[in-house]
Amino acid sequence: MNGAAELLLRSVVVLSGTAILTFILLWHAPGDPALTIAVARYDSVVSADVVDRIRTESGLDAGFWTAFSHWITPLLSGDLGNSSVSGRPIWPELRTAILLTLPLALMGLLIGLALSIPLAILAVRHPGGWIDRGAVALASLGAAMPAYWLALLLILAFAVKLLWFPAMGTGSAAHLVLPGLTLGLGVAASLTRILRSALLEAKGAPFLPALARRGVGPRERAFSHVAPHAAIPVLTVAGLELAFLLEGAVMVEVIFARPGLGGFLIHAIQARDFPKVQAVVMLTAILFVTVNLLTDLLYRLVDPRIGTRDA
Repeated sequence: MNGAAELLLRSVVVLSGTAILTFILLWHAPGDPALTIAVARYDSVVSADVVDRIRTESGLDAGFWTAFSHWITPLLSGDLGNSSVSGRPIWPELRTAILLTLPLALMGLLIGLALSIPLAILAVRHPGGWIDRGAVALASLGAAMPAYWLALLLILAFAVKLLWFPAMGTGSAAHLVLPGLTLGLGVAASLTRILRSALLEAKGAPFLPALARRGVGPRERAFSHVAPHAAIPVLTVAGLELAFLLEGAVMVEVIFARPGLGGFLIHAIQARDFPKVQAVVMLTAILFVTVNLLTDLLYRLVDPRIGTRDA
């Protein structure tokens, strides 16, 4: 089996396992989902007949595999189904939530790259020096700091004390700064450590002294040989960080009272709107699988030798 076929097979297995596991967890969740859906739909006390009718409409009275088949069959054709609370199609609401969350995730990634790349380059120029030790210390501190705590510190410093940026809501680019920093500082912590290690390993490659003896200049060695070797792990982490950012933005959006995937998912969980919860989980799984596939393709562009072996 070649590398591309293996990657596709692995992706299918991951998505299939995610779909089955998600449905199992929601199916066996405690409480009566039909009652929760009825209360969320009608916002009042409901009778047993109404609960029974909703249980039938949602397929909750069918067997597990029957209900799973009714959900997965339209999903295979790209149909996420309808909300069990409102009855409206899920995709338009989910698309709106994605479009609200995506700029925040991209800003977090850009901030992380803008901070980590120069910091890692400065650190490896003098390994063991004070800049190197400071970069490692800052990266370790950033990795250990919970995102919700960092968010509260940024709100206290820049929104409450200095009044530089708004603490909550949307409407302008200024509303993206504090949540973007919250996500970006976490990304910078991870990328700085990995990029520093990759650059140090690439600088210690045994072929570099031979290139120097052949007259290859320092700049050409850095850009043509060190950078491609160091880019492989960075591409992996940067791609996964973007996927994690879309998922991690859920908590940040709640703290900063921003609409998006965070509010979409929390409201779906509170209302036991299983089709919406399943849609978010499957979207996340598809995102991770897609990022992995694109990362493998980028590997082959950065280092063509990877195309001759398993990525």
